[in-house]
Amino acid sequence: MYREAFINRLLYLLNLFATSVIFLFFCYDYFLIMFAWECIGLFSFLLVNFYSTRVYTIKAALKTFVFSRISDMFMFICFILTLVVFNTTDLSLIFLQTPFMAFHYLFIGNMAVHFLSLFSFCLVTSGGIKAAQFFAHVWLPDAMEAPTPASALIHSSTLVVAGVFLIIRFSVLFEFTLFTNYYLILLGALTLSFGAVTAVFQNDIKKLVAYSTISQIGYLVCGCGFCCYEEVLLYLIIHALNKAFLFVLVGYTVHFFNGNTDMRQMGGAYLYSLDISVLLFGVCFNLAGLPYSAGFLGKEFLLFQVLRDDFISWFVRGCWLVSFFFTPIYMLILVFVVSFGAKKGTILTYASYWYANLYNNFQMLTSTLNNNCTSTTLKSLLVHRFQFTIITSRTTIYLLFSFWCFFFFFGEILLLLTFNYNTLTDLIPSNFFMFTKSHVIFLMDNGSAYLNDVIFFYILFFTTCSILFLLNLRYTFNYQFFQHQFLIDILFILVNLYLFQVTILYVFYTLFVFKRLVSLK
Repeated sequence: MYREAFINRLLYLLNLFATSVIFLFFCYDYFLIMFAWECIGLFSFLLVNFYSTRVYTIKAALKTFVFSRISDMFMFICFILTLVVFNTTDLSLIFLQTPFMAFHYLFIGNMAVHFLSLFSFCLVTSGGIKAAQFFAHVWLPDAMEAPTPASALIHSSTLVVAGVFLIIRFSVLFEFTLFTNYYLILLGALTLSFGAVTAVFQNDIKKLVAYSTISQIGYLVCGCGFCCYEEVLLYLIIHALNKAFLFVLVGYTVHFFNGNTDMRQMGGAYLYSLDISVLLFGVCFNLAGLPYSAGFLGKEFLLFQVLRDDFISWFVRGCWLVSFFFTPIYMLILVFVVSFGAKKGTILTYASYWYANLYNNFQMLTSTLNNNCTSTTLKSLLVHRFQFTIITSRTTIYLLFSFWCFFFFFGEILLLLTFNYNTLTDLIPSNFFMFTKSHVIFLMDNGSAYLNDVIFFYILFFTTCSILFLLNLRYTFNYQFFQHQFLIDILFILVNLYLFQVTILYVFYTLFVFKRLVSLK
């Protein structure tokens, strides 16, 4: 993406979009939720319309915009209803009044409408359109026209799950409305079976991933209908992280094949980038829900809630079986066609990498022959073939590999931690993001305080890294980040951020940024 003409525009749109999503997550007032919802829709539209010189992109952006407006219309109807009936927009007051509204009806002429059913129906429809559910799914495959980082962030892991998050946020309402729960169940079941079957017949790699997302969000919506919100939230996190990871790898693959997204013109990528192939297989294994992965265990928790005995549950079970059959098929098609299939790309695609590979290997051989040929140098020669792959940077691979290991091998431990098995207290308490210092004296064990510190450290670490990256990108075209002085600066600010999570944080931040600006001038 460095070579993009409008890299700054892309970065600030991505940052604004991420900020809107975080804002939606923390809002506890309906007016603010609606404001964040509008922001998300706006920045999504601007990112889809990024390459606005193409005709197909303009059509895709228009389609995204229209569906976003329909979603916002239902959201606005809910807003009007809250003002008229509840006389407030504060969610805590709305939820307090909800049980007293169980037998409240709105009269339109001679027709009586159950208020909570109408309210929750509008809410679910708004979330369902944003989550690309059946009948409103057509905008998501077209929205893949956005740049790959935007697709990874929006159309796989944040925008489409915002609808599901909205349903979880208003979960109190659904305890009083059987009709809306059935609506959610049927909508999710239809979507997950339809999305899985459609994904198998896609030739475009990005559209395959889009239909995969539609199918996986169907699981979440269906789970919300059965009122198992904890399980839904858990699978939501697992899916969002894995799908974002998959999109990064798909972006690298598309870049390798010179921007071509047709899988019929791909193949043989493992010869040039073994790491991409291994990571791609791991992520697809996880998303397909094959045994011993985090995806398998996450689906198992959901499935346990879905197995009931009435007629609708039998229909849902049939839809889930269809999806379980087709999901591994399209995921393995993605891996084996792109990575291990016959080379079907143009000769120019592969030729440019032959030269680079030859040059790298020649450099390594000459340096080995000049030194004494010991077992260590031979070992490094062997590792070299896989370490210095051409498509990705080494740092990216280290990051992706550590993430892959965590989800691939520690999936079960992650679930046990989240569901607080074998701990006396909540390991991740409900007020986790609300307090700055952990009061260990009130806890039965140190686990929660330790986990709290670790998570906050990584949040601060990635925030600092992204700010440094943006500063460097804004003021210079030299991407050699890890020069000695720069590295010392990073370590210095990280230590301070971690130790002083209070006012002094802002002082250090300001001084650091000022120092960088002065040195860059």
